[in-house]
Amino acid sequence: MSVLGDFKEIEKILSEVKIPKFLKVRQVFSAPVVENINDTVVRELSNEKIKQLLKPGMKVAVAVGSRGITNLAKIVKATIDFLKSQGVEPFIIPAMGSHGGATAEGQKQVLAEFGITEQTMGVPILSSMDVEQIGVVEGTPVYIDKYALAADGVVLVNRIKPHTAFRGIIESGLIKMSVIGLGKQKGAEACHQLSMKNFDQRLIQFSKIIFEKANILFGVAILENAYHQTAQIQAIPGSEILEREPKLLETAKSLMPKILFNPLDILIVDEIGKDISGDGMDPNVTGRFSTKFAYGEVEVERIVVLGLTKETEGNGNGIGAADITTMRVYENINMAKTYINAITAAFPPTVRIPMVMPNDEYAIKCAIKTSYCLNSEQLRIVRIKNTLYLNEIYISEALLPEAMNNPQIEILSNPEPLKFDENGNLF
Repeated sequence: MSVLGDFKEIEKILSEVKIPKFLKVRQVFSAPVVENINDTVVRELSNEKIKQLLKPGMKVAVAVGSRGITNLAKIVKATIDFLKSQGVEPFIIPAMGSHGGATAEGQKQVLAEFGITEQTMGVPILSSMDVEQIGVVEGTPVYIDKYALAADGVVLVNRIKPHTAFRGIIESGLIKMSVIGLGKQKGAEACHQLSMKNFDQRLIQFSKIIFEKANILFGVAILENAYHQTAQIQAIPGSEILEREPKLLETAKSLMPKILFNPLDILIVDEIGKDISGDGMDPNVTGRFSTKFAYGEVEVERIVVLGLTKETEGNGNGIGAADITTMRVYENINMAKTYINAITAAFPPTVRIPMVMPNDEYAIKCAIKTSYCLNSEQLRIVRIKNTLYLNEIYISEALLPEAMNNPQIEILSNPEPLKFDENGNLF
């Protein structure tokens, strides 16, 4: 018998459900773009405040994380090349907490998937899960990667953006990377086990010890626009990061994509993955957060997740935010990879298994059946590829009048029925 058991009665109930027609629309956002990555990085690093921090012969660790940041390899390579031009001896270290399965080789592989290898960057990549304790904050140990501690200086390369589980003056960015990323599995675990309450202040306390002990030279801050393009690159001296990062966070929030229809009865997400968001699907987009310390604008009654990205390699972190998923997702989840993040972050809710349906069609019908809208023709449904790409989305026919009256929406097709293959999955 299938792990689903005998589904005949459920299929009988759901077969009667009508799925409304959908049409494709384009959401239009304001989107500044960096046209030349290399020139921008060189211009930022050529600032005298940055150059005076670099001395010939210094061995400098360039910390790189696990997020799917656009142009990450180009930005890292330009940074490496600039450091070399100043007589510095750079090397790369993964700064990604417990990601990559919490193994040194796994973290090196994550970088390789972004095009960051010793061959492409022209420098060594020193990957280790070994850390040193360098201090204590309110009884909690502060850890840092052993290579970062031994280096003459550290450069942080990371994107600034709203976090998925807490709000504060700093969220995802350079300071968090210094604590969670460089802290590896032990550092990430120690910090997360204190809950998300006042997490920004805790990160700041930890980072002050790390910046002192590890000599954080500067950070390369990256901002992205609503189309997942590089919007800004700024080089910030280590001594100015705490002052400038909150302002960049506010800019990042203003540039974020969002679903321009609110509230929704159902949100259909074609794929989730760690390459999309730390939470598989960004709750800043879906409105579904795993903690009470973060919040968003969109109100969604039911969330359906249809698949995992290839790049997530079975890591289903974030599936717990869905109400309904498919057998395809369930069979492709690597529990070990999925659970290591949840254990480290002390977030069991993010990996809970939602209702599992045999295929896409039944998953969508189940969401409709369990929604609180009795008339399927009035259902407010949005279908997205993932939470990174929100420029072209599908909306149910009931949202057409709203779309026609919104200057940020371009209608790209007529309403049509969803098309499923012989296995009941969407084309």
